[in-house]
Amino acid sequence: MEPLRGELRDYEPIEPKGFDWRGLARKIWAPIAALVGIAIKFVVFFAKFGLLFVSVGGYALIWCWKFGIGFVLLILIHELGHFIEGRRQGFRPSLPTFVPFFGAYVSFKDERINPWQHAVISLAGPFTGGLGAAACWLAGEASGSRFLQALGYTGFFLNLFNLLPIGFLDGGSIARNFRYLRLGGARDRAYVIGALYAGLALALILGMYGAYVHQHRL
Repeated sequence: MEPLRGELRDYEPIEPKGFDWRGLARKIWAPIAALVGIAIKFVVFFAKFGLLFVSVGGYALIWCWKFGIGFVLLILIHELGHFIEGRRQGFRPSLPTFVPFFGAYVSFKDERINPWQHAVISLAGPFTGGLGAAACWLAGEASGSRFLQALGYTGFFLNLFNLLPIGFLDGGSIARNFRYLRLGGARDRAYVIGALYAGLALALILGMYGAYVHQHRL
């Protein structure tokens, strides 16, 4: 007896189905995607920190290998200043990326950074780098190491150079954001940034003067 039209069946009819290629693809793609993701993370890690060792090799061709290592470490300390201050302010900066013979950089993808925050982050690099240079200088004075004194002098110079008001340097970023603050109605904050900039530059100049090693003393 045939079921009445509209009557519900109490069973699922068996219908011929083809092979589930989509299900198979999902099962195969899931572990592949996981492996690709892990591989990308490792590639990014070695791209960032592997270039650090390439930088050491490049600088060692110009100076002795010890100076090359010290110079790159001073650059790392400088960049970590940007990184730490960015994290302190709640942003997610990238780890320092080294570019052989050009230095390093920390990138920020968050567009919510305002001029005040940007200026403080830019100042943090030369400030932290200056502390690293001062540590080298003081260690050289305490131990009588002309090498550490020369490394400290170079660190002071490196961070002072970064304070030049040129577009791609920290000083250029500070100058731009100083102008934004002054013209945007936050003159008090602009003057604070200006005072911090001038004080840091003066400290680095004094550090260079104190750490300078005369040629006959090398």
